[in-house]
This record gives sequence, structure tokens and C-alpha cells, in this order.
Amino acid sequence: MKRLAIKIGSNVLTRKDGTLDITRMSALVDQVAELHRLGWEVVLISSGAVASGRSEIQASKRLDAISARQLYSAVGQAKLINRYYELFREHGIACGQVLTTKESLGSRTHYLNQKHCMEVMLENCVIPIANENDTISVTELMFTDNDELSGLIATMMDMSALIILSNIDGIYDGDPSDPKSRVIREIAPGKEDLSEHIQTSKSTFGRGGMLTKCRIARKVADEGIPVIIANGKREDILLKLLDPASDTPRTRFLPSGKPVSGLKKWIAHSEGFAKGEIRVNQGAEQALTGPRATSLLFVGVTRIEGDFEKDDIVRIINEKGQTIGLGCAAYGSEEARALIGRRDLKPLVHYDYLYIE
Repeated sequence: MKRLAIKIGSNVLTRKDGTLDITRMSALVDQVAELHRLGWEVVLISSGAVASGRSEIQASKRLDAISARQLYSAVGQAKLINRYYELFREHGIACGQVLTTKESLGSRTHYLNQKHCMEVMLENCVIPIANENDTISVTELMFTDNDELSGLIATMMDMSALIILSNIDGIYDGDPSDPKSRVIREIAPGKEDLSEHIQTSKSTFGRGGMLTKCRIARKVADEGIPVIIANGKREDILLKLLDPASDTPRTRFLPSGKPVSGLKKWIAHSEGFAKGEIRVNQGAEQALTGPRATSLLFVGVTRIEGDFEKDDIVRIINEKGQTIGLGCAAYGSEEARALIGRRDLKPLVHYDYLYIE
């Protein structure tokens, strides 16, 4: 099975004045259509709704940030998906809109429902075009940006690769505006800190930045899916990225060879849904992060924070206050607090429901 998740950023789809770049959009659709013809199953994660709406309508009065986002996304999403519909129809390809929210993917049931929806679309040769539902996603209910959504979809759908299209060629070893800087072509699995190479500024029309892209790319690659960050404004970029003979600039995150179950992939992307925190001592941290698989036992727990129920997502925090993992709690918080430090009990988080970062 050949499957691609392709995330198209706002800065790829918009001109400097914020209007939708129809020429660029049409060129990308042409490339996706060619991939479709070659047998690839493609899911698009497309930004651009807010920017599209902003160029279409003038608010009658000054709006706060949330109201403006809701207004522009409501108008812009209709404009955006209609344009995709018309462009794909020229190739005889059907596409469909998939709007989602972070909250709707917080439960395992809703997550599997969304997965099934896109599976059915792909089975019937329909290209899903996913985006966050910005009309109702506000403040704590929002994804960091569509990079986060694309990473979740890539792992959910067990993609062959995730391609993140931005307006620069990849991750540089210095300031991208410095002529001496070069694109880092490959990043191997591991814990190497790349933050010193990455510019922290956000994109002009989107919420994301290269630091977010790098974090998501590394997480997805650690789950066994290669990730490519490239410049979506380059001609025929998608076709060149999939051509082994092409030398087109890009940064490729090499996948880990360690298999990760579908359940653990969901848990890995569920940090924003966590209902509580489990504080552990050094011994528990060493056991959890060591080479041998192990569950989180009460004997290694020092403190429990927050209120959660059985099967809720919880963060696992070490003595330094760092998140080392996520998991599904086997107990509610009230019962778990009474068992801290006890031995010979069922694990607080079983290994099968535990993701260590």
C-alpha cells in the first residue's frame, strides 16, 4: 500500500497580501492528481481557510482574535474546499472535506471513527482534505497548528510518508537568510537537539513555525514513518520528492526501525488530552526509559496531580519536572492516590498503554 499524508501550509497557499494563490494551488492539485494516477492514496491536510476568508470579507466592526478567526474560517473554508473540488474535478477525481477538532480526537472511539471515515473515502478513490474546524476550535481546544494535525493523521492512517510543505527548503544549519547556511538533508532517529538551528518565528498567515514542524516530524519518524519538510512553492515539488534521482532540497527525518502499535501511536499524540500528571522517582524513570519494556508501578509514584478517571490519558513526569511519557490510567485519580508507594498491585499504567518519549 502506498499512502501519503501531505500537509500544505498557509504560506504556500497565500500570496503576500493574504489572498489565495490559485496558481500555486492548481499546480499542487495537478501533482496530487498525478500521484493518484500512479496508485498513491493521498490525504491532504490543508491550511489556508482563515487567510482565504480574510481576503474575501471585511468585518463590519473591529473583532477580537477569536471572533475574527471564527468569521474568516467559516467563509474561507467554504471558498477553499470549493476551489479544491473544482480543481480535482478537472482531473476526474472526487475529493471530500474532513473537518475535525482536537477535542474530537481525544477519545479512542472518536479517533477510530475518524480513521474509518478516511479509510472509506480512500477505498472509494476519494481524496480526503482535512483541516481543523477553526469555527469552533479556540484557545485550549486548538491544535498547535495543522502540523500537529498532519502528524496525528499520518500515524492514524499508517502512512508510507508524511510530507510537510512550507515556504522554505527545510531545516537549515543556521539562519535561512544567511547564504552560508545549508539545508540539513537527513536527520537520523535519536535525541539530538536541533533547536539551535531552528528559527523560532511563526509563519505569516498560520500559527506554526519550524520548531513545531521539527518536533512533530521527529515524533512521527520515531513511530516508524519518514517525514519530509520541503518548499511547497518549488515547481513539481511533490513529484520530485518521490523521485529517487531528484536532488531537490529537502530535510528528511529517517524513521525508527522500532515498531509502534496503533494504540500507542494514538497515545503518543494525546498529550493535549491529558487529564492528570503522575510524578515518578528516579528509579521508576530509569525502569521506564531503559532497554527492557516495563509498566508503571505504584511503588515508583511519588505524587498524583489532577482529577482523572480510569482510561483517561495522563502525563508521566520525572523528578526534574520533565514529561517522559504518556499513558492510559488503569485507575481513577482518587483511588490511585490511596495506593501510592504500594507493591504487588496491578500497574497504574500498563506497558501496552504506555508511550515513552
